[in-house]
Amino acid sequence: MKHVISFVLLMSLALAARAADKVPYNVTGLYTETCACSVPCKCELTGDVPPSCVGVGAFKLTAGNFAGADLSGVSIAYAGKPGEWIRGRSWDQTNWGGRFPTAEDLPSEHPVYLTRVDGHAAWVNRKALEIAGITAKTPDPPGGRILRTESGEPTGILIDRAEELVLRKIPPATPEETRRRIARAARECARLGITTVHDAGVSAQELAAYRDLIARGELPVRVYAMIGGPGPLWREYLKRGPEIGERLTVRSIKLLADGALGSRGAALLAPYTDDPGNSGLLMLTKEQIARVAREAGGRGFQVNTHAIGDRANRMVLGAYAAVLGGPNDRRFRIEHAQVVAPEDFELFAKYSIIPSMQATHATSDMRWAEARLGAERVKGAYAWRRFLSLDPIVPNGSDFPVEEPNPLFGFYAAITRQDRAGNPEGGWFPDQRMTREEALKSWTWSGAWAAFEENQKGSLTPGEVADFVMLSADIMRIPPREIPATRVTMTVVGGEVVYSEAQ
Repeated sequence: MKHVISFVLLMSLALAARAADKVPYNVTGLYTETCACSVPCKCELTGDVPPSCVGVGAFKLTAGNFAGADLSGVSIAYAGKPGEWIRGRSWDQTNWGGRFPTAEDLPSEHPVYLTRVDGHAAWVNRKALEIAGITAKTPDPPGGRILRTESGEPTGILIDRAEELVLRKIPPATPEETRRRIARAARECARLGITTVHDAGVSAQELAAYRDLIARGELPVRVYAMIGGPGPLWREYLKRGPEIGERLTVRSIKLLADGALGSRGAALLAPYTDDPGNSGLLMLTKEQIARVAREAGGRGFQVNTHAIGDRANRMVLGAYAAVLGGPNDRRFRIEHAQVVAPEDFELFAKYSIIPSMQATHATSDMRWAEARLGAERVKGAYAWRRFLSLDPIVPNGSDFPVEEPNPLFGFYAAITRQDRAGNPEGGWFPDQRMTREEALKSWTWSGAWAAFEENQKGSLTPGEVADFVMLSADIMRIPPREIPATRVTMTVVGGEVVYSEAQ
C-alpha cells in the first residue's frame, strides 16, 4: 500500500545553488566541487574516483587515522591544470578527535579550499594562504577569525568572515555551471520528496539560473528565495518590490548574525565552556539588522536572520522588536534559533517572530553540544517543545548541505531526538521531542506559513496546489526505527509527477 502525504518539506537555508556537488554524499567528511561532469563526485575513504569523473578533474581522499586526529595520511590527487583550485566541503574536526587540521595537512601543488560541514569555517593550504596574502601580520576581519600558531602564523583555519579573504580569490562559477548545478540539486530534491526549497541567500546569477530552468521546464521543485544580504541585488528589489511566481518567489532577505557552534563562532552571552577565552563572533550589529528590517517591512519583504548563539539570538530579537513593536503578520524569522537564553523565549511569541529550526542539528550536535555550552546552558538549546508551548508554528528544515537533505531523517530526529542508530536510549533531552503530528505539521503547513503560502500549499485541501509525495510506509504509524528507511515512491508538484521510483 502506498501512503500519500502533503509534504511541502521546506528546507531552510537550502543553499540550493551551491548544493549540486553536496547532496547527499558525506562519506569521509569531504566531497569535491571541482568536477565538470554530470554527476556529483564523492570522496571515498580508500576508493577510486568515479569513472565518469576521470579526466575532467577529480579529487581523491585517502584517510589516515581520523579517529585519532592523525591527519598525516591525508592525500589529494587532482587531475586538473596546474594552479587550478581544489574545493570541497563537509569536514568536521569533531569526527577527528576535536583538533582542527592545519595547512600542512594538505598538499601544496594546488590551492585548496575546503569548507567545514556548517559552512562557517574553511581549511586551506599554504598555497591558498599565499594567494590571499594572509600572513602573521594580517588582522582578523570584523566578524571573522584567523586561527594562529603560538608565534602568530595562520594555521590554515579561517572562521566566518575570514573565509572571504580566500573566497574572493577563487574564480566564480560561470552561469552555465550555476544552472547545471541547480538543475542537479533540484532533481535530487524531487527524488527525496521535497516539493519546495527555501534557498537562503541567492545571487543575481542564481536567480537567472532559476528563471532559465523554469523557462526550459527543468525545475521540478518550487523555490522560495532569500536575497543574500544587503547589496546591489537587495537595492534592486527594494525598488521593484517582491517577486511572486508559481515556481520562483523572491520576497525575503537573508542576514547572518553570528557563526556556528561546531566551529565556535556562534555568539554566546558567556564564553564557551570548552574554550573559556572565546565567546564567538557577531557579524552584524543590532542597528544594521534593524535598518534592513525597516527597509524590508516598508516594501513587503520578510527578514530571515541566522542566529545560533544566545547572544546573537538576543541581539536579533531586539533588532526585530524595535521595528515590529508588538504582534504582527510580518513573519520575520530567526533561522536556527539554536541556543536561546531562558528569559528570551517569550520574545518570539511577543513579537510574532518565527523560530525556523532544523531537527537533525540536535542529533548531529548532541555528541559535543554540552561540552561547548555546559550542563545548564544546553537546556536552552534545540528546545522545540519550549517554542511549541508558546506558539504552535515552528517550521522545520534540513539546512542542507550542512545536514543531509532527506526530510524523513529530520522527521525521525524530531520525534525521537536520537541518531539513526537509536542513540541515546530514550532520546537526548527527550522532553523536547515533537509528536508525530507536530513534526508533520512543521514540515508541511508550518513551512508554507513561514513563506506566506499556507493558502496555496502545505495540506491536502481542495483548491490548493497538488504538491504531495507518496511513501512506501505510513510514517505516522510504523515504529520510529523504520522511518529513516522509508522510501519516497513518487513526488508530485502542481499535479505533475516530477519523480517516480518506477521510472
